Amino acid sequence: MAEAERIIGTPDTPGAGPGPEQRDVRGTDGTDGTDDVDGTDGAGRADTAADADASAARPRRRRVAVLFAVAAFAYALDLVSKLLVVAKLEHHRPIEIVGDWLKFEAIRNAGAAFGFGEAFTVIFTVIAAAVIVVIARLARKLYSLPWAIALGLLLGGALGNLTDRIFRSPGVFEGAVVDFIAPKHFAVFNLADSAIVCGGILIVLLSFRGLDPDGTVHKD
Repeated sequence: MAEAERIIGTPDTPGAGPGPEQRDVRGTDGTDGTDDVDGTDGAGRADTAADADASAARPRRRRVAVLFAVAAFAYALDLVSKLLVVAKLEHHRPIEIVGDWLKFEAIRNAGAAFGFGEAFTVIFTVIAAAVIVVIARLARKLYSLPWAIALGLLLGGALGNLTDRIFRSPGVFEGAVVDFIAPKHFAVFNLADSAIVCGGILIVLLSFRGLDPDGTVHKD
């Protein structure tokens, strides 16, 4: 009897060895062979998060592109107009556009916009540079198209007048700005001044409406 049992073997007994349910389920790649309960692995979740971040960044990049496009247009228009005024109008008689109500007259202005504060040229230069830095920082969280246009006008105007203050006489950071638009009973100004004023008015209107640069709307 013992010899027969030795030949045919004995049935498995508890603890005699690993059964089918106790076999190692580790995969060949060293993982546990199972997926996350949501059916995706960690890499899939990371890819989804990266795609979401990229999708959120695209609107901001478009708004920033609008900002710099508006700024470049305003700056180029101001620069070209000043070059023409210096070449064709300076040291010549004013050109009447609408009788005495509106004339083109070349004037060098060492002060702020519209001829104010001529004794503080260096201070206004620093202020213009600070405005440019602030606008560049705001661009990092810009999602509003109207704000992009407003900031672009401010940036283009500030760059236009800052260029005059750096490169025109009497010296660096003390240069006189070229003004030429002369309405009757009003200060003479230029296109950079106009861009700054229009941008400032637009910002005030947006603030009254509660629209922030990041596109959110708040109500006080």
